[in-house]
Amino acid sequence: MRPAGSLKRVSDGDGRQLTGRKVFILLVGFFGFVMVVNVFMVHAAITTFGGVDTPSSYQAGLAFKSEERDAAEQAARAWRVEAKISSTADGSSVSISVADDAGRPVTGADIVTRLSHPIDERRDITVPVAELGAGNYFGRVRAEPGQWTLFIDIFDGDDRVFRSRNRVMFE
Repeated sequence: MRPAGSLKRVSDGDGRQLTGRKVFILLVGFFGFVMVVNVFMVHAAITTFGGVDTPSSYQAGLAFKSEERDAAEQAARAWRVEAKISSTADGSSVSISVADDAGRPVTGADIVTRLSHPIDERRDITVPVAELGAGNYFGRVRAEPGQWTLFIDIFDGDDRVFRSRNRVMFE
């Protein structure tokens, strides 16, 4: 008969014994592996994330009334701004035509054009445009294939007088 409080060793069939030390090593190994995988996944998630679209929702909320007023002023201005993206041998071209409410070309406009990647803001591309003639502006860009957002901002000094946001596709 065994003395009370003594443990019986368990055999796995080949004669090897499953001891407390082996169980401890298996548990530490399992949870150590889980921790290593978690650290790798956290590192991958942090280093591949391009950032948030709005750094401060509070600040964006405060600016909403201003954006709403700017949109009403833009609608009252009734400018016609048309953008066209064409494939070229060395990438793509962006052609923009700007006309006022009477159909007269808007010349000398300060236009800032940007291609925004839908997922990763680190891939955003500023497209320099130059005026080719009366109300016609042109720029070249090299963008990866896929869907992008084309922002067209027209400034009068420091004031933005027009903003357009359009989904475009590059092949």
